[in-house]
Amino acid sequence: MSVNKEIILDIKNLKQHFRLDRKNVLKAVDDVSFTVNKGETFGLVGESGSGKSTTGRSIIRLYNPTAGEMTFCGKRISGDIDRATEKMLRTKMQMIFQDPMASLNPRKTVLDIVAQGLDIHKLYKSKEERTEKVYNILETVGLSREHAHRYPHEFSGGQRQRIGIARALVMEPDFVIADEAISALDVSIQAQVINLLKKLQKERNLTYIFIAHDLSMVKYISDKIGVMHLGKMVELGPADAIYNRATHPYTKSLLSAIPHPNPILERTRKRIHYDKSNIDYDKGELIEIDKGHFVLGTKEEIKQWTF
Repeated sequence: MSVNKEIILDIKNLKQHFRLDRKNVLKAVDDVSFTVNKGETFGLVGESGSGKSTTGRSIIRLYNPTAGEMTFCGKRISGDIDRATEKMLRTKMQMIFQDPMASLNPRKTVLDIVAQGLDIHKLYKSKEERTEKVYNILETVGLSREHAHRYPHEFSGGQRQRIGIARALVMEPDFVIADEAISALDVSIQAQVINLLKKLQKERNLTYIFIAHDLSMVKYISDKIGVMHLGKMVELGPADAIYNRATHPYTKSLLSAIPHPNPILERTRKRIHYDKSNIDYDKGELIEIDKGHFVLGTKEEIKQWTF
């Protein structure tokens, strides 16, 4: 865990609801709370539709949250915010998107794609400075200056994701939300991108929210992990507590789905089926069962899951 316990992001009772029609509302994120310490990686995991990506997009204000309080670097970023706070949020918090091809404009060169944030916020004094900033950040993420004058279709998936990382980091942010940043890549390339993110975190003192559905990858990068299901945070705690002392049945089912590298053990691996039909998330609350380890449930349910 990070030695520095300064809280950079504080989320309280975040709700993101979408109206489907006159009668129905989709509760994509429902009453989620957590904190992220400066310099650490917070892993947010869950299957598709759990609300993890919506949580990330609500934090960076791609969606306006329905309710809840959010504080970033000591400033409130929920509700109506002034222009200065919005500029701070747009520069100091950045996002790396899931599909590197879909998030890069095919008609623009890499130079213009990476410099987009610099252009919007006018963060350079001359065209030479703009170009130099882009060259430097491309080299930082393992690409070369020559790549700046090519188009996205000329790159592999892993290289395109490096361009996405460069676009986020050229703004010199303190906080990066990586939304399924490796799920569209081959396994060997995933490891390269994870190692790059860890290296950049160390060099630049970055804080990450790492959103993924693959618990095995999250293990290698996260200090804390939050497990989401149907818009609720069902388990939250230090990475080793989640992996070694998982308590919620949903977390246990996710862990049981991780393939084992040893083929002999893989043949005997048993999947745990999760049945939510007899669990009402609305009746439970996040209860601390160990230092910093919280589980969503009633006291009776948690007693039953613990023993």
